[in-house]
Amino acid sequence: MPLQSHMGKVAECVQKVPELFQALKQGQYDAIDKLAVELSDLEHAADLAKNDIRNNLPKGLFMPVDKETLLSILALQDSIADTAEDIGDLLGLRQLKMQDSFQDDLDAFLAKNMESFEVAHRIIREIDELLESSFGGLEAQKVIKMVDEVAYKEHEADLIQQTLLKKLFNLQPEIPYPDFLLWLRVFEMLGRISDLSENLGNRVRMTLEVK
Repeated sequence: MPLQSHMGKVAECVQKVPELFQALKQGQYDAIDKLAVELSDLEHAADLAKNDIRNNLPKGLFMPVDKETLLSILALQDSIADTAEDIGDLLGLRQLKMQDSFQDDLDAFLAKNMESFEVAHRIIREIDELLESSFGGLEAQKVIKMVDEVAYKEHEADLIQQTLLKKLFNLQPEIPYPDFLLWLRVFEMLGRISDLSENLGNRVRMTLEVK
């Protein structure tokens, strides 16, 4: 339950990311700054929850999931929250102008990363049911399908990212070089959401295979 609660706080961070890009499209730079502060506060709350879990792990030998696995899953969840905060920080560095040539692709890339995270969130919400089924049976098969789903969505996100990068490099002579570098970093951080979501799903799958 604490692991699921922490993931809920991570989700609050990730859910701010589409708001950031909506503000960017509308040129609402003050709103971006405000959202970045809100994201920082949410990430801090997730950090406190993470530390509370680490500080209160049972000392005995009889845990349904071994300590190393639990801490690995927790670290991946924490990295997703950190990444969402990083996106807010990056978009607050400079008043980027949304480029018409890649706006639709960026919308698709954002949506695919959000979808990837949502599947990872659903996987973590299934942890208690996995425990009840001793990490086997129909529940395990259900989670394995989710892991495959998040992996495929991450693949789709990668393909969209390649298209985005090509369009950005074609624009490079026309936009300020600092904007070019910042867009590169923004694309990278946004793509990390689906990368980390896939890693999280794979870590849960490894637990199933061990069990």
